[in-house]
Amino acid sequence: MDPEPRDVALRLLAARDHSRLELRRKLVARGFAPEAVEAALDRLGEEGLLSESRLAEAYVAERLAKGFGPLRVREELRRKGLADALIDPHLQHDTEQWLERLAAVHDKRYGPGRPGDRKEQARRARFLAARGFPGELIGRFLLHDG
Repeated sequence: MDPEPRDVALRLLAARDHSRLELRRKLVARGFAPEAVEAALDRLGEEGLLSESRLAEAYVAERLAKGFGPLRVREELRRKGLADALIDPHLQHDTEQWLERLAAVHDKRYGPGRPGDRKEQARRARFLAARGFPGELIGRFLLHDG
């Protein structure tokens, strides 16, 4: 007996939360009809087994704990098909909180203290930007003592 799209989706959700878009792509790639996939995803959503809000909360917490900034996390969630309205509540930190996170990421990589010259400053700024921190916070952090 061939598995149903809902059964395959449940197995995928047992491993980790997925967005609706991720599940749709994976199920269609496995050969399920788009109509059957949509019906299965609707049922999973109604049952509370497919929750993009839960995904956003868990994903943001995980990525921030790994040292990624808000710009990168937001972009990753957008690629998963989540709307800004679901993402924004989980990225609501004030400037000082983001500066603390940025400082922790910087200090873990480079140790405490600021770069001594412009070349090193630029290198560190590129690293922090790649991690997803906004340019204005990077400049504020690297050009000042905190």
